[in-house]
Amino acid sequence: MSAPIDLYYWPTPNGWKISIALEEMGLPYALHLVDITAGDQFDPAFLKIAPNNRMPAITDPEGPDGAPVSIFESGAILQYLARKTGQFCGTTERQRIAVDQWLMWQMGGVGPMAGQAHHFLQYAPAMEPPQDLPYAKDRYRAEVGRLYGVLDRQLAENEFVAGDFYSIADMAIWPWAHLWKRQEQRIDDKPHFARWLEAVGSRPAVQAGRALAAEKRGNISEDKKAQALLFKR
Repeated sequence: MSAPIDLYYWPTPNGWKISIALEEMGLPYALHLVDITAGDQFDPAFLKIAPNNRMPAITDPEGPDGAPVSIFESGAILQYLARKTGQFCGTTERQRIAVDQWLMWQMGGVGPMAGQAHHFLQYAPAMEPPQDLPYAKDRYRAEVGRLYGVLDRQLAENEFVAGDFYSIADMAIWPWAHLWKRQEQRIDDKPHFARWLEAVGSRPAVQAGRALAAEKRGNISEDKKAQALLFKR
């Protein structure tokens, strides 16, 4: 049995990407909680692994050539794990291209835009002083809706995001997309998106990855200390 991968994690959409992937790939892992609401992401030991002070990150004791390797950025971690195991990245070059482009679409689009929607719709109005900004709320709400429209059209012709096979692209997008209510979206007009959300969410490994340390999730809207750490200006 391979040595466990060290997973540096907190139960957020970006964290779920990697916990889901590890569960899907059947890789053993050791959980290290990085409490971003308490400032753990600024610990010097963690910064040696993740210099951008963001989780998730991993350390694989059995990296390339058998030597340990540490990786930050969720998209890079997903690509590494897919290459390591030969799973969920497609079996042909065309499939791999499709996976990579939809993974990059998530990293450059859905993640940042949905994250901003969460911030301005859920968190900013609860700050001291309140930052209730209609322009920002409308902008990010609308952009997330546009992106989910793109996804719905892609899923009208494909069972999964990159084609007829489940991949790390689905694992990257689902953790953000299943929070559509918090992003003030509607899905009754996106039947293919809704079908995909249910199909991915019903997978046992997705449920296990989503449930990892779920009890640690708090309400940042009510946690002024966490706001000060996460939303420093």
